[in-house]
Amino acid sequence: MQHRGEIVEKAVRQSGYPLTKLVSRLGKSRRWIYNAFENAQLPLDHILRIGKIIHHDFSEEIDELKGVSLQSEESFTTPYASPSKDAAYWQAKYYALLEKYNALLENRLGI
Repeated sequence: MQHRGEIVEKAVRQSGYPLTKLVSRLGKSRRWIYNAFENAQLPLDHILRIGKIIHHDFSEEIDELKGVSLQSEESFTTPYASPSKDAAYWQAKYYALLEKYNALLENRLGI
């Protein structure tokens, strides 16, 4: 079984890309990246994001990524919708739920 974290760590270190800059672009902490390096089952979407930042194609080393390129990261992580459509969907869902909650509060408080 492949240890994804070790594969990613090796690629990051060989790339020479500074860890501080990498975690900053990922919006994570240094502790997070060290934990990722220790994670044998590091999620594929994290691997693809790291690969895109350091310009490394992990499809050669990781079996589950065979045939997945750096450009197809978006379709891999969200195959059912584009991120903007997905955000609009959840925003509408949130507002509908918020309206129901407010109506429930009004009924309970007799407003």
